Amino acid sequence: EALGLFTGIGLSEAKARETLRNGALSALLRRAVLQARSALGPALDKATGTLLYNAAARLKDPKHLGFLVGYIARREILTDLQLSAALEYLRSHPCEPLDVADFERACGVGVCITPEQIEEAVEAVISKHRAELLAERYHFNMGLLMGEARSQLRWADGKTIKNEVDLQVLHLLGPKTEADLEKKPKVAKARLAPAEKQKVAVVENGDMGTETKSLLEQLRGEALKFHKPGENYKTEGYVVTPNTMALLKQHLAITGGQVRTRFPPEPNGILHIGHAKAINFNFGYAKANGGVCFLRYDDTNPEKEEEKYFTAIREMVEWLGYQPYAVTHASDYFDQLYTWALELIRRGQAYVCHQKVEEIKGHNPPPSPWRDRPVEESLLLFEDMRKGKFGEGEATLRMKLVMEDGKMDPVAYRVKFTPHHRTGDKWCIYPTYDYTHCLCDSIEHITHSLCTKEFQARRSSYFWLCNALDVYCPVQWEYGRLNLLYTVVSKRKIIRLVETGAVRDWDDPRLFTLTALRRRGFPPEAINNFCARVGVTVAQATMEPHLLEACAREVLNEQAPRAMAVLEPLKVTITNFPAPKALEVLVPNFPADESRGFHKVPFHQTVYIEETDFREEADKGYKRLAPGQPVGLRHTGYIITVQNVIKDVSGRVIELEVTCTKSDVAEKPKAFIHWVSVPLACEVRLYERLFLHKNPEDPSEVPGGFLSDLNPDSLRVVHNALVDSSVCSARPFDKFQFERLGYFSVDPDSEEGKMVFNRTVTLKEDPGKA
Repeated sequence: EALGLFTGIGLSEAKARETLRNGALSALLRRAVLQARSALGPALDKATGTLLYNAAARLKDPKHLGFLVGYIARREILTDLQLSAALEYLRSHPCEPLDVADFERACGVGVCITPEQIEEAVEAVISKHRAELLAERYHFNMGLLMGEARSQLRWADGKTIKNEVDLQVLHLLGPKTEADLEKKPKVAKARLAPAEKQKVAVVENGDMGTETKSLLEQLRGEALKFHKPGENYKTEGYVVTPNTMALLKQHLAITGGQVRTRFPPEPNGILHIGHAKAINFNFGYAKANGGVCFLRYDDTNPEKEEEKYFTAIREMVEWLGYQPYAVTHASDYFDQLYTWALELIRRGQAYVCHQKVEEIKGHNPPPSPWRDRPVEESLLLFEDMRKGKFGEGEATLRMKLVMEDGKMDPVAYRVKFTPHHRTGDKWCIYPTYDYTHCLCDSIEHITHSLCTKEFQARRSSYFWLCNALDVYCPVQWEYGRLNLLYTVVSKRKIIRLVETGAVRDWDDPRLFTLTALRRRGFPPEAINNFCARVGVTVAQATMEPHLLEACAREVLNEQAPRAMAVLEPLKVTITNFPAPKALEVLVPNFPADESRGFHKVPFHQTVYIEETDFREEADKGYKRLAPGQPVGLRHTGYIITVQNVIKDVSGRVIELEVTCTKSDVAEKPKAFIHWVSVPLACEVRLYERLFLHKNPEDPSEVPGGFLSDLNPDSLRVVHNALVDSSVCSARPFDKFQFERLGYFSVDPDSEEGKMVFNRTVTLKEDPGKA
């Protein structure tokens, strides 16, 4: 019967069967068709059938179906354009009663466009473009004429306008000639020189720099199709109650229509690279749209929270270049949350339950035998929970709802006899994330509650709880997590790495926590740029570390002044050194832009070069120092030639004696090498990936578990490296490019007389890692 009903309005049999598989859509369409038939008779034309199908498929609130079908049946809504306007009006006006006159104005009911009006509008548009039409003839973009005529006559039939345009163009130009039928030649675009190519903006320290499409551009205005403040009800799935519009009006009065977001970390661990995306998204969306972002600590689990985590989280947010509008804590609202919990019980929406944690785990736990206990009883028992009369695990407060993932009656409060770092011993019951999160968002009048995709299953509970208490309900939006290969980021696994001695601490530079990345020398701008390149995606993004390293190279190339260092020193004595004492050599901080200054380094008759820059026999293709093959010393203006090779008893080369010649009178050498003279001793730490496999947590890839996948060569310490004296005043986290070696950062372990440097990245990407 239903199949015949749907094919009877013009649907193909295949489309009708597909519709029947969607129970909700087929029920609405059946209602719509039967209502239209009662007004128009059993035979409905295909145009009416199409309008009915689109109304049933696109209407957000089914309660308006009969109202909308009435206009279609009375032939007052005749086009898809009118139907789209009607649907948008109903979406934007969720509350009853509807202003019928306003509705009809919004969707063109009763508006009659005469053929004369269409003719006049097309005539005016053609007159405006007459010169271009005569010049380009039928190669002119006729869509432009259609669009301009349509903009003047919003409710006119599109086909009628097209016919009139075709008629008047034919009258002006006459029939098409052979030249008109030829394809319009494509105009070759002028190619820009590489230096002229347009640069794209990226977020640098919270501000715009240069690169592909910036995070701010991705987040600004309509880019994400997010709702505007106060228009929460336009969001798919948002639940409108009789109080919604009044609550939104109060919300707008408080916020002034300002975008408000929040970054809500749990203070029980250190932030990692995935959090960098969350920070950039939440703070960035607010910044891009003239709003504010709260830093709110979700401190509802006192057993795992430590002051060092609170400090480190804020430090990392500010390091990435963002300033919170306010720093708040879930615990700031414990009194209000408790009051609302009592109200939830009074409204019959929550109850005290005595099922054990093990019993209610998983997706199909047995229903609680206490679900329907009297309200007064739950109120008394909840008060007993607060007074400490129940032990941990003996009682919980549960909410009466079923979540998207099938989880039934999530816990709102549980007993924990653990002092809280801020509230002390005041509470022995603590709220859960499912209860706390949306209500804290409501208290702070958050407009956009941005969270990762795994929280999508909690969206219905988010809306349900706010509406169950009749409080302002923000909108939850989900985005994809950012994951990185060759690492682990879970707090439990990092703790295992620390406990087993695989890494030193949470800030070990081989990890991808934000404190570790800072210690290794990654600039915050590079991390922000990396997040911008990943983009604001709904899908989960799993990225290779070398992409983050590429972002670091780009930033460090502009930011890190040059210096010279030697990791494996070989002593070189210049026997004909041209001065009785050390000379001073000017070295540009940034060779590509000498306007950014110079620094001085001493040049003495004893210098040190890399062991690898000398060979006793020069192989084919080898261009550096060898007997009979001189090299230049960078920045000195001198070329050195080997005269004598000195070895120890084992035959190892320990010193070279060379002569020097001014470069302007000698033949140009094949290579110039870096060197140091009167240097500072330093320790250099060279890092590689911590794990051998891309997914160390995947049992199919690493059957022995992530601890069995550790790279034995992830850290090499060079204890007796040498660096030029220009870095002597550097502080921890200062960054340099050591010429020909890579980018390095001063480690906080540095002491007076012994600096320590971490290699951030090599100068070029290792092809084996890409």
